[in-house]
Amino acid sequence: DEIATEAEFFSFGTNDLTQMTFGYSRDDVGKFLPVYLSKGILQNDPFEVLDQKGVGQLIKLATERGRSARPSLKVGVCGEHGGEPSSVAFFAKAGLDYVSCSPFRVPIARLAAAQVAV
Repeated sequence: DEIATEAEFFSFGTNDLTQMTFGYSRDDVGKFLPVYLSKGILQNDPFEVLDQKGVGQLIKLATERGRSARPSLKVGVCGEHGGEPSSVAFFAKAGLDYVSCSPFRVPIARLAAAQVAV
């Protein structure tokens, strides 16, 4: 909320935020992630599908607090999550203004955003 008084926008890099939240290196996650998934420790690869209960709540909290200080604050995400349908739906429900993703994911992101709007 303090930075929002000076900033006009927040743009969350979800890949880095996921890495820092979990303490996983994207380069090393392949060594143990299959075990985590098979044992049910994680439901999805958190670098592919947004962890809504952890990383998502951090984004939601920062958005709410930022907008309490600056109601006109623009908020969005950049990263692979911006093109993943369930993540896009979460971002829309959390009140984010935009997503940014790899060019090949743009059609998926647009379709997911349209489905949320319906």
